[in-house]
Amino acid sequence: MPKYCVVTDSGARFANQQRALQYYPLTIVPNTLKFGAHSYREDVDISTEDAFKRMVDQPPPRVLAPTVQEYVEVYRALMTSYDGIVSVHTSRDLSDSWQHAHMAAQQMPDKYPLLVIDSRHICAGQGILVKVAAEAILEGFTFERIEATVRAAIERTYAVYYVETLEYLRHNAIMSESRAILGMMLGIKPFLSLEEGRLVVIEKVRTRAQAIEQIVDFVSEFEQLDDALIVQARVGLVEPTRTIQDRLSLTFPKQHFPFTLYSASFAALVGVDAIGVAILERDDGLGK
Repeated sequence: MPKYCVVTDSGARFANQQRALQYYPLTIVPNTLKFGAHSYREDVDISTEDAFKRMVDQPPPRVLAPTVQEYVEVYRALMTSYDGIVSVHTSRDLSDSWQHAHMAAQQMPDKYPLLVIDSRHICAGQGILVKVAAEAILEGFTFERIEATVRAAIERTYAVYYVETLEYLRHNAIMSESRAILGMMLGIKPFLSLEEGRLVVIEKVRTRAQAIEQIVDFVSEFEQLDDALIVQARVGLVEPTRTIQDRLSLTFPKQHFPFTLYSASFAALVGVDAIGVAILERDDGLGK
């Protein structure tokens, strides 16, 4: 049976990254975080926690996607051990990762199966789609069926995030200067969603309690889930996450809602005080 593997960039997040790397045929190529004149490979030269600490009192870092040459080197190394590669990347509207991987793939032998996919997500949603690809590989799917499975899952993956402060959204042009200033004056907090690969403001709330209610209501609109991941700005379980888990367990008693610290690449977009959830809707015709 052919052996396939998955490649992604460090914008993706998993409930347990080390376990994912051990269990799946998975390679994560790090983004580079550029704080002023200093550059660090994400999760290699700098931990997520240390990156967050720097972001508290410094301007947002520039996030540089892996270069074309870095992807070329990764692909060539994997080609010696695997019969095909599925490469799943941060949304092309948020990163150059997909574009660089696509350019690298064009330098590989034409007959070698190498699929480069825009996840249309970042962080938890991207991680969920990487898992879909990896699980399909472990199930022994053909390369064509792996592609079809991942592309179908993209259409059923949703993510929402609540952000406490507006400065990073203003800095990254997710909110306009005028809307950000008005929001700060009125004490309004944005509620974001991934829409066609872009972070957009879909609601506005005033309190964290209202945000939790919005997150719970959003997930509860779906009949059944295949996967879910809550992301937060701390390492240990925080009270809002516990509340979300408790509330959602009433609606989905058989569903597990793990949590994790979101990626520094995502924090560079939204800041270090967000909370959110990504879900994969079950493909049975009963969902949203």
